[in-house]
Amino acid sequence: MSSPQILLRLQDVSFSLNQQVLLPPTSLELNAGEFTLLTGPSGCGKSTLLKIVASLQNPSSGQVFFTGQDISQLNVEHYRQQVSYCFQTPVLFGQTVFDNLALPYQIRGKKADRVHMCDWLARVNLPKEMLDKEVQSLSGGEKQRVSLLRNLQFLPKVLLLDEITSALDEENKRNVNSIIADLVKQQGIAVMWVTHDSNEIRHAQRVITLARQPAGENSHESA
Repeated sequence: MSSPQILLRLQDVSFSLNQQVLLPPTSLELNAGEFTLLTGPSGCGKSTLLKIVASLQNPSSGQVFFTGQDISQLNVEHYRQQVSYCFQTPVLFGQTVFDNLALPYQIRGKKADRVHMCDWLARVNLPKEMLDKEVQSLSGGEKQRVSLLRNLQFLPKVLLLDEITSALDEENKRNVNSIIADLVKQQGIAVMWVTHDSNEIRHAQRVITLARQPAGENSHESA
């Protein structure tokens, strides 16, 4: 049986700002078909780590490799299609939900597939009529689900999730957890998920705990 493919490898990645260490040197690997959760107290660098992996923030030191290649040498647009980041606070575009779900198609030069969009809306307990709803009228939970679906119109190899169920009720949290777990198991995508939710932690194959950085120290823990 072949070993799982290493999709991401972080080598001594750190980030500092104004002489304050926000993320101490961190090394880890993420394999295809692996569901990894990042936990730790506020301010320990979880979101910073995701942004560095997503190529939204340059590290102060260290390297990130995607399928063996340093991401600083890769085409950013192509990389972000393979390694997709979903923000804790959704950033929605245009006027309607359709505008947002159509964006991944436009980037790839493809025609938007309304049937595919409606199928995904149903999977996260949203009606098909939601497609034409203005984004300004959406609730926080609806915005989080639309933001997630935008990342899932074309499945990436790696999905980075930052507290994406914080505005959802328990039923919809469980549903999103199940969808993500199924994508890992059935499609072989890799997931790195920042969360404090005990139910989400329970579903993980691996949990990495980052420690808050004391002044002047450069240590972290993993579990």
